[in-house]
Formats: sequence, C-alpha cells, structure tokens
Amino acid sequence: MASTICVSNPNPNVNPKSYPSRIRTPRRLLLFSPPPYSSSLAAPKSLRYAILGAGFAGLSVAWHLLQHCPKEFNLSIDIYDEVGIGGGASGVSGGLLHPYSPKVKLLWRGAECWKESLKLLSIAEAAVDSRVSSMVIQETDLKVDEFIIRRRGILRPAINLKNLDILNNNARECLASCRIEVINKDVAERLLPSICLPTDTAFYMPEAVNIHPPRYLQALFLACRNLIKEMSIQGFGQKELCLHRESITNLHELAGEYNAVIVCLGAKIDMLPELAGRLPLRTCRGVIAHLQLPFNLGENYPKDGPSILSDAWLAVHGCCDLRMGSTWEWKSRNYSPVVPAEEASMALEELIPKASVVYPSISNWTFVGARAGLRAMPPLTPLGSLPLLGCIDDYVGGNYSCKYWLFGGLGSRGLLYHAWLGKLMAQAVLACNEDLIPPELTSWKKIQP
Repeated sequence: MASTICVSNPNPNVNPKSYPSRIRTPRRLLLFSPPPYSSSLAAPKSLRYAILGAGFAGLSVAWHLLQHCPKEFNLSIDIYDEVGIGGGASGVSGGLLHPYSPKVKLLWRGAECWKESLKLLSIAEAAVDSRVSSMVIQETDLKVDEFIIRRRGILRPAINLKNLDILNNNARECLASCRIEVINKDVAERLLPSICLPTDTAFYMPEAVNIHPPRYLQALFLACRNLIKEMSIQGFGQKELCLHRESITNLHELAGEYNAVIVCLGAKIDMLPELAGRLPLRTCRGVIAHLQLPFNLGENYPKDGPSILSDAWLAVHGCCDLRMGSTWEWKSRNYSPVVPAEEASMALEELIPKASVVYPSISNWTFVGARAGLRAMPPLTPLGSLPLLGCIDDYVGGNYSCKYWLFGGLGSRGLLYHAWLGKLMAQAVLACNEDLIPPELTSWKKIQP
C-alpha cells in the first residue's frame, strides 16, 4: 500500500493552516500553496524535482539539491521508492568503505569520493546525535545508541604471492587521509589474534570504516529533514521533501509535473519501459550472511578489531555480530531481498571456506539469517567500472531539455561513489548543464548495450 512522509518549511509568517495538505490524485501531485508576497515584490522562483529511488544515490542527490539550490528559491523534492529508504540493494550492502580496489589501488577520483563520503557520513551521524539521547527518532528505526559508523579500520590479507608485488606498489600510492600500512603476522595478530596470513603479509587501512547502511540511509533522510527545518528558521524560500512508498512505472507520467526527474533505481531501472534493455548495465545478485557468536564460547571478536577484506569479506558489527559476503550471481533478475533456505545454504557453502582461509574462527559462528541485493553493474573501462551519469532526454523521447537524468550503475561501490557523484548530479540538474559531470561518467552513451 502506498504511503507518504512529508516535511516542509512554510513561511514562518504565514499560518500553517493556510497550506493545503498534499493530496495524491491520479497523475497529479498537489503541493503547498506558495506563501503570499507583497505585490511590490517578485515571487521567488519555484523548482520541483522527482527522485526515483531511496538508496545511496537517491538520498545523496536529495541532500545536495537542498544544499545547492539557491536559498531564496522554493524547492519541492519528491522521492519515490516502493520499498522505502534503503529497501533495495543499498540497504543490503556490506558497508565497508575505503577508496581502493581489491589490489589496494586508488580508484578513479578516489580522493574526491572518499572526502565527500566521509563528509556526508558525518552529516548523517550529526543528525542522529542532535536528538535526545534515549529517544527513538520519529518515523525511523534509529536509536542514538546504535552505531552508524564503526571506525576500526579494515584489514586486507595477501592470500598468495602472485600479486604481492603489485599490492605493495599500489599501497605506496595511498591517500594520506586513508593510509595503507603493510604489516606482518605479529602486528596483524595484535589487531586480531585469530587472523591467519597465508603470505605473512597484510594491508591495514586504519582510517577505513564500516557503515551500517540501513541506519545510515535513515539518518541521511533525517539530515535532509533537519536541513529543511533550519532553513525555515532562517526565513529562506519554502522547501518540501516527500517520500512516497510507491513505484513509477513510466517516466512520461511525470513529464508535466517536474522541472527534472532523476532516476536512481539501481537494477530496477530495467522496469522502466523507456530504459529497459537500453543501458550498458549487467545485473548481479549478492547474498550476505548474518552470523553471530554464541555467548557460551567465551571467545569474542576484539572490541577494536578491524573488518576483513578477502575473497569473502567480514563486516564486523560488534564483538558477537558480523556480516559475511558476498556471492555473485550474474544475470539474475531476482529483486527480492528474501533469501530462501536453499539459496542461503549454497551461499554459506561458498563463503565460509573463503573466509576460513584468513579467519579460521568463523567456523565457531552461527548463521542467523541472510539478505540479498540485486546490483546494477556498469561496464568495465580503462579507468575501472564507473557509474553512469547524465541527461537521458534522448532515451525517454519527447521534446524535452534537461528533463530526465540518470544516476546509476554504482555496482558494488555505491557507498564510495554516492556522495561526490550525488553532489555533481545535483549541481548539473540545477544548472541544466550536463557538462558539469566529468566526461568519463557520460561516455557510456557511446556503448551499445
């Protein structure tokens, strides 16, 4: 059943009752009435945007539209997602954040992506911390005593000697803000006594972090709402943000309602008839297992122990709680996050042996559940697998100019890319200028799907 959550900042000098409530009618959204202005003053410009998808991409775009829209403008943002905030692949992701490839090579524009991601994470954290400490935040599942960011670093053991020289060379080019330390077995065991290093070498990223994606996304939505309230206090133009738990099945149905529509649907983009089969994206379903350590074993994961990156990664949520992933089922069309028992069993058979190579104690942990996400994987380029951004008016058809935009193909690196690219996307949409997006991210248009 469709539902809607809205927050707005009506002009403080106007009685709130003068604003009609939002009503969803067939193919038409009736918004607030603009506040009355003196006839001697020009009414402020009003902008309306639709964002399809409430994952990493969609919420980042929403935040940056609020941030970069001229403060005196009226701004309305509608987010559409039938499963709500973080209900898709973003909410299921492992949450390990760092700017490096599996061979610890700095990714394309890794410095900018890393910086902006940390900034947005801090904004989300602050939104939760600003509330009364014992309070459950209204309309979310957030509690201030639950972690959003776990700052314990990430350990990347070298599994074999084949690529050791490459890893060592790449590690020398690391960012100062996300260092890579080459450590031996003795140092690694001080971080994590149960670790096993097949080559006696590991690469430790002390500044890398582990995110709880569902909580982070809820907190980022809360940050957007808080920003609107701050703007209201400061007397800026009216802002409104609405989350609609419903799907859009055709882009043309939004044509007359918005200044622009930004598509951030991940793998579900293929459900839009205007784009289905026309983008160079592949789908891949990944299963992530939830494991807990029985309390009677007397052996906990170290409180300050790092998460682990290997052929199977371990994202630590607590001394007795972790996530293990991920499987890769290419060309899957299964969008459901639900993992049947047979699929879960097959995932464990694949992942546990891989994890045991570097963390043998994983055999003591108990499986308590699994979730899955369907990723939209972008094509491989000489610069790596880069997301797809840009104006897609030509794909949608019709006489439009800067009307429809795409932010997709984040693949398995959505957490790293979402903040900086969401900022670029918002700036491009507000300026109606695709040239504000790096050409590396729009070159996908030359690729035949």
